[in-house]
Amino acid sequence: MSKGTASKKADLDTSLDLTYLKPYGDTMNDGKVQLSFTLPVPDSEVAVEAARLLSLKMGLVEPTVTYHAPLDKSFSFFVVYGSLSHVVDYTQIHVDSVDVNVMTMEETDLFIQQNFGRKIKVIGASTGTDAHTVGIDAILNMKGYAGHYGLERYKMIDALNLGSQVTNEDFIRKAVEFDADVLLVSQTVTQKNVHIQNLTELVELLEAERLRTRFLLIIGGPRISHELAKELGCDAGFGPGKYADDVASFICQELAARKQQN
Repeated sequence: MSKGTASKKADLDTSLDLTYLKPYGDTMNDGKVQLSFTLPVPDSEVAVEAARLLSLKMGLVEPTVTYHAPLDKSFSFFVVYGSLSHVVDYTQIHVDSVDVNVMTMEETDLFIQQNFGRKIKVIGASTGTDAHTVGIDAILNMKGYAGHYGLERYKMIDALNLGSQVTNEDFIRKAVEFDADVLLVSQTVTQKNVHIQNLTELVELLEAERLRTRFLLIIGGPRISHELAKELGCDAGFGPGKYADDVASFICQELAARKQQN
């Protein structure tokens, strides 16, 4: 794109061009953004300038450090406001996501009754060293999360929540004992990609035991996407903004499709 064309695009503040998508702040195409980050240096005027220079390198135009504070004597926190110079072509973006008709709890129970005539057995855990249960509890526990009831409340789902810090070996052993149809794995701790290492190990253990195709393997967490799940050898991935009804709908519809294929 020529400089003249870019300048002309930037002047347009009343029309939306999805091939030239920028953040919206006060007017269309102004690119206004706010970002925050931490630097491992003491809070000072030099640190503020470092934050501003880093923001310039990120592609912000005229960035301003609007807030800064020490986290301790060696770390500082910054909030920066500016205009983003980069754009994306929204029309060319493709996201590999779970394609499923999301049903209510009652609709899911009826679907399972009509297509299976028995309860679907689901076992879940936060595996590896992950001690966080908020994710797996949101999907499995009866009370659920944000008004979305967990799988324990479904009449046609038999859900078993193993909690946190379950080793992959124990998880697989419990799944076999439970005669599970579905394995749910929540991964909240993601520093240094430990979630990828743990999930890779789980898939490899299942394959080594010739159990991978026996179960529907679903993963979830703050940095989980459906695309990542497929890359790791899982059947589906659910990230932020997904609830028990999304997972339950995928489970019953996917198992029904596999049943027809067999």
